[in-house]
Amino acid sequence: MGEVTQPSQSLLSSNVFRDGGGNCCAGGAIALARSSGPQADYMDFVSADPKAFVTHDEDGYAMLHLLVENMHCANCIRSIEKALNSQDAVLDGRVNFSTRRLLVRWDENAAEAADIVKPVIDLGYPLTPYNAEMMQSASEEEDRRLLKALGVAGFAAMNVMLLSVSVWAGLFSEDMGVATRDFMHWISALIAMPAVAYSGQVFFQSAIGALRAGRLNMDVPISLAVILATGMSLAETIQSGEYAYFDAAVTLLFFLLIGRFLDNRARSKARSAAERLLLMKAVAATIVEEDGSHKSIPVDAVTPGTCVHVAVGDRFPIDGDIILGRTSIDNSLVTGESLPEEAGIGASVFAGTLNLTGPVQVKATKTGDNTLLGDIVRLMENAEQGRAKYVRLADRVAEYYAPVVHILAALTFAGWWLLGHDWQLSLLQAVAVLIITCPCALGLAVPVVQVVASGRLLGKGILVKAADGLEKLAKVDTIVFDKTGTLTEGRLEFINGGTVADKDLKLAADIALTSRHPLAQAVVRAAGGATGCEGVTEHPGAGLAVDFGDGEIRLGSREWCGVDGKNAPSPTGPEMWLKRPGCEAVQFLFSDCLREDARKTISQLRSMGLRIELLSGDRNEVAADIALAAGIDHWKAGVKPEGKVAHLEALKEQGSKVMMVGDGLNDAPALAAAHVSMSPSTASDISQTAADFVFQGRQLGAVVEAVKVARLSHRLVIQNFGLAFLYNAIAVPLAVMGFVTPLFASIAMSASSLVVVFNSMRLKLSDKKDMV
Repeated sequence: MGEVTQPSQSLLSSNVFRDGGGNCCAGGAIALARSSGPQADYMDFVSADPKAFVTHDEDGYAMLHLLVENMHCANCIRSIEKALNSQDAVLDGRVNFSTRRLLVRWDENAAEAADIVKPVIDLGYPLTPYNAEMMQSASEEEDRRLLKALGVAGFAAMNVMLLSVSVWAGLFSEDMGVATRDFMHWISALIAMPAVAYSGQVFFQSAIGALRAGRLNMDVPISLAVILATGMSLAETIQSGEYAYFDAAVTLLFFLLIGRFLDNRARSKARSAAERLLLMKAVAATIVEEDGSHKSIPVDAVTPGTCVHVAVGDRFPIDGDIILGRTSIDNSLVTGESLPEEAGIGASVFAGTLNLTGPVQVKATKTGDNTLLGDIVRLMENAEQGRAKYVRLADRVAEYYAPVVHILAALTFAGWWLLGHDWQLSLLQAVAVLIITCPCALGLAVPVVQVVASGRLLGKGILVKAADGLEKLAKVDTIVFDKTGTLTEGRLEFINGGTVADKDLKLAADIALTSRHPLAQAVVRAAGGATGCEGVTEHPGAGLAVDFGDGEIRLGSREWCGVDGKNAPSPTGPEMWLKRPGCEAVQFLFSDCLREDARKTISQLRSMGLRIELLSGDRNEVAADIALAAGIDHWKAGVKPEGKVAHLEALKEQGSKVMMVGDGLNDAPALAAAHVSMSPSTASDISQTAADFVFQGRQLGAVVEAVKVARLSHRLVIQNFGLAFLYNAIAVPLAVMGFVTPLFASIAMSASSLVVVFNSMRLKLSDKKDMV
């Protein structure tokens, strides 16, 4: 991945792409407010270009990660994504509703960054360059803003309500009634109108921005409802009318703000797992100078090859290898395993993991966004911001919400008025309809579940790479396992060193160096390393070949090396052969063992109603032993990569939904052919693995956890859709028929969103409770 050029200062939540006059930029210079940290005071605006925040993917395409302000409903998502994806240069533009995060990817040769973001800004959505500290600061700043508005509205509501009680109770004599009532109405107006003007800005500013851009969002009907209730009350007061609804207007605003505040807090609780990971990234690194002195520098300034000192209790700021010292490391951030791991000289360490027991010096190999932590964050962002089937369904439904809401409110007003009711009552019923028909619950139905599920799995060392991975996994009825490195540890040990000449072992290691196959890696380890050789060709499922000019040398299976089974009986464990022209083939024998929880995992999966199969490229004897030890009844041996694909296709034709669990590198064709895929992976392989899910650590139980979470996520999404549709099916007719006041509508609207969010939070319950 390309390196990121980014200013060292943090950007506050209100530091948005605008021009100096506060209007949306026209594609020229863009003003960005900077600060010394997330809690710092605002400083003067400085000229900057969004190009400074552009990153690049592995294909060389430009990417921007941004925070979107004024986005409150699913219709906002549609407007933003439509504005981005309508540009020819844009390859992909996606918004995560639950985290308000925007990812846009485009061809930098066809358009500049400023031109890409301009259509979104023109729609009334200020954009902020994203970083994790700023995201936390933005949430805190929004909470403070909402609490201030909530306090003002609450104070006004209580005082206006006291005045209204006197009027409602008829405490004044008939002679003084009208004058006193009007006086009370004017006092109420003097309290309510400033409160509405201040507290209502939360909704008014967003609504005005949407209308200026020629679009609608959920704050438009809310603002319209509050203004209509306040305006009608003022008109009645001026005309000495009997009824004024200032108490309803400010109380309505009070409850709307409570809902917005609780919704904002709930979103923070469901914060993206990727964002939580970024908060664990070190901000500074202590480097060791040539004279042995230590110097603290920003972590982004560290370059590969630098010697970094990491004290006890600090997080490693870079990926690298220990060159001095010994310690225990908490790798739970990466592997999900809580037990510390011992690490000494030569051990690899990764950014974000915690140094527990001893100071060490590390030679940096990867820095900045190129670390393992950076890879994981990018992969999780892509998965969380992807578009699964249910998300697309919610987007299509929400697309029609805004126009339908306004039409329905207008029809409600007209209907009540034509039925002989006065215009004030007709308007109140229209206001109730405007408020109660909000698509927030529908827009939150899927994204919150995706974010919470990804976070829970990450805590178990499982990385979700595919946007629709959870959705597909929930429907799986068959799981097919590979053997080596999946059911088994994959840490093969060379066991017949006494019968293999050193020169043969050295030659085999040099040929094997380029391969990722566990047997090839075991040969390299047995030789104590290798120098490698040029011209090596790998034949999947068979072995390796190289020609030094005197004939082809082969390293691989006995069939690939032309070994006669009669003269060389098959051992019970894995083997590899080396065949040189004119020489006897040399046999390399290895031992491998089943993962300690493999049998338990297979038993649990079977109890969940899943059919379990084993496909192995190994010999019949080896596959049979592993299948018996793991408790698998259905297995096949000697299956080449193309044979695995053919078997998966056959299962698909039978109507099965198959998950393939196998090596993410050697089984790539089978992983791609399966309905959904999962792969064990080492930290160094995680971004190259061609699977929908990746798990680290030695526990195969990650497969069980993934299936559990996927099934529960599926049920919660269906429940959320049901709750959202049920809410509208009941609430809207009641509002149209006059059974719902604007005040109750505000409570119901806020409650519907919170119910969906808190229902999704059930995924965070302890996994000790069986939820499948």
